[in-house]
Amino acid sequence: MTRHETPAAARPGPTLFAACLGFVVVILDVSVVNVATKALAADFGGSLSGLEWVINGYTLTFAAFLLTAGALGDRFDPKGIFVLGFGLFAATSLACGAAPTLVTLIAARVLQGIGAAMIVPSSLSLVNTNFPDPARRTRAVSLWAAAGGLALALGPVVGGLLVDSLGWRSIFYVNLPIAAVGILLTQRYAQAAPARDRSRRRSLDLPGQLLAIVGLGALTTAIVEANARGWGSALVVTCLVVFAAALAGFLVVEGRSADPMLPLHLFGRRAFSATSLIGVLLNFAFYGLIFVFSLFFQQVWDYSPITAGLAFLPMTGAIMAANLSCGPLVKRYGARTVLLVGNVLAAVGYLGTIPAVGSGSYPAVIGQFLVAGFGIGLVVPAMTNAMLGAVDPANAGIASGVLNASRQLGGLIGVAAMGLLVGEAASEHFTSGLRAALVSAVIALAVAAVLSATGIRKAAAPAPAAARTAAPATTR
Repeated sequence: MTRHETPAAARPGPTLFAACLGFVVVILDVSVVNVATKALAADFGGSLSGLEWVINGYTLTFAAFLLTAGALGDRFDPKGIFVLGFGLFAATSLACGAAPTLVTLIAARVLQGIGAAMIVPSSLSLVNTNFPDPARRTRAVSLWAAAGGLALALGPVVGGLLVDSLGWRSIFYVNLPIAAVGILLTQRYAQAAPARDRSRRRSLDLPGQLLAIVGLGALTTAIVEANARGWGSALVVTCLVVFAAALAGFLVVEGRSADPMLPLHLFGRRAFSATSLIGVLLNFAFYGLIFVFSLFFQQVWDYSPITAGLAFLPMTGAIMAANLSCGPLVKRYGARTVLLVGNVLAAVGYLGTIPAVGSGSYPAVIGQFLVAGFGIGLVVPAMTNAMLGAVDPANAGIASGVLNASRQLGGLIGVAAMGLLVGEAASEHFTSGLRAALVSAVIALAVAAVLSATGIRKAAAPAPAAARTAAPATTR
């Protein structure tokens, strides 16, 4: 069998399951770490900025390498990139679990983010390749997004249970058996992308990649360290200057490159630009609030890790339920309507949470968490389908990379910025800082709602017309 032939055992069902497992471990390693922050602080000590780096070190490389990982999948084969990324993710998860110091853990998390970046766009490309029928692809993408919702729903609970019973190291070791199953299923059942979908092989844009890493690293350092050092410190000012210079250089390099990591012409498509910005704003709100609420529940309301994990269950359960119901809604009403309703619901839910956090009563926030979670759950699959609908199938990998890079950039900024708003977790001003974080999330989601209404065509389809003609005939 040659590299581009369909394996005799190719089956879309097991392939979708493997793709979902990949998405699950990537999301799981954000949600489970959030509930381990108190245990990490007790074991290693360190400031709030140190805890932020455990999360943002992972998110930084995840965001920075997503575009290159998407291009690698388009150039070579998403199946091979997916397997390689899963293997790297498993190895670095082992290193995280065995880390003897906080610095070592952060370093392992940085490398783990590279594996995550290889997994996500290639997993979505696998779904795109193995489900050529538009209707089946829409359902498959919804299930893929629902897998992420499941990881969000169970992640804090599973993470809290593992931390309470086996210690924080176990939250990384749990990735190993998941990775083994995902790799085996992919190797046996996944169909490789046809050669005609990769007829124009992408080059590796090393200058663009280096500038992206430098820019994102400088921005993250500036926001995280501003909490302890102040915005006027030499380190923070230097990092902001480096970020501005790297951003300008990145735009120049990508604009002049014959085969850029980030094709700037794609942003000329209104739906592509809108979904990219919506991804930034959504994850800014969601991941930033998950981080500060994890600290709030454990430090201010004195919850144990498992209780803090259970506290997120209504919200994350609503996300999963909305993910599962989103496919038919997009098919019936279009991506624009679903995106608009989802962002408005999320904003309303977080807005209602602002007066409730000072009550000291968890029942006061359950209803708002449900509303916000359901709204977020509607946005993710609708946004993914709108993004795929804005590009041709040959650019599915880079489109997935752009969307997920945008989301991770938003999450990275959200964790750092909202950590800055709340200050140190033990501060008496933590609750007022949390309210400010909620206000910033509401504003971000309101802007996302406007972008949904103005940036997505009313009749936006879940898959491009080109996909119907260019997609290969495979096992259905």
